[in-house]
Amino acid sequence: MATFLGINLFGLFGQLLVGLINGSFYALLSLGLAIIFGLLKIINFAQGALYMVGAFFAWIALDSMGVNYWAALVFVPLAVGAIGVLMERFLLRPIANEDHLYSLLLTFGLALILQGTFTHLYGSSGLSYAIPEALKGGTRLPFMYLPNYRAWIIVASLVVCAGTWYMIEKTKLGAYLRAGTENPALMQAFGINVPLIVTLTFGFGVGLAGLAGVMAAPVYAVSPEMGSNMLIVVFAIVVIGGMGSIGGAILTGLGMGIVEGLTKYFYPEASTTVIFVVMVVVLLTKPAGLFGKEA
Repeated sequence: MATFLGINLFGLFGQLLVGLINGSFYALLSLGLAIIFGLLKIINFAQGALYMVGAFFAWIALDSMGVNYWAALVFVPLAVGAIGVLMERFLLRPIANEDHLYSLLLTFGLALILQGTFTHLYGSSGLSYAIPEALKGGTRLPFMYLPNYRAWIIVASLVVCAGTWYMIEKTKLGAYLRAGTENPALMQAFGINVPLIVTLTFGFGVGLAGLAGVMAAPVYAVSPEMGSNMLIVVFAIVVIGGMGSIGGAILTGLGMGIVEGLTKYFYPEASTTVIFVVMVVVLLTKPAGLFGKEA
């Protein structure tokens, strides 16, 4: 057993791997929340439920229609994004000029409806989703065994997060998105369809939750509670990174996953609360978040 200064390296790197995997999902979900709040000022409490819906859609597609994992990676985020488009158009747009609390309560109620519906249809026990054949097995590294699917999750989430950040922050499309939400009257004067931009942005944000759900299906049990268990942690991560900060959501999601993994190794009793402790410290010292801007 390899040790260094009394530390079991196999155990330490194993927990770091778990932390990176959790951090990858935190980053994807936090990114979706940050896009929706940062650009649209909508607090979407249904993000966790839509993550759960994405996992269930992938399971249903494979179990009932034989749609494999790779096809689900494409079609499920589009389907969940379409649900988001309908949410924004018919539920959130009518209360767009109301206090933010209205959207929070509405999306929270929708999350409960989705969770209750899937619990009624499939029960509360977890359903298994097979790892795709191409990603089975793993690689023996000096201090750990790295399963191929876990490595895929980390790489794929980093690529998606980096690509999304670049699109929003560095491209003309991203400039239109930011301008359309910051000064809609001016953009409409230039002939830009601002309501369509808002709808598609919301759909894209929840589509990221659907993508995370597909990627999570082979790792975690597919169950109606998986979204609610993730949501509170993800909201804490968004607060730590700074509400609306796209880069902050990505970096904080990955960072908090690693912190959680290290805590599981050195002090397991605190692993479920360490993120919230960090959130409290950040709010006391920097209320806007690590990467947020002061109001």
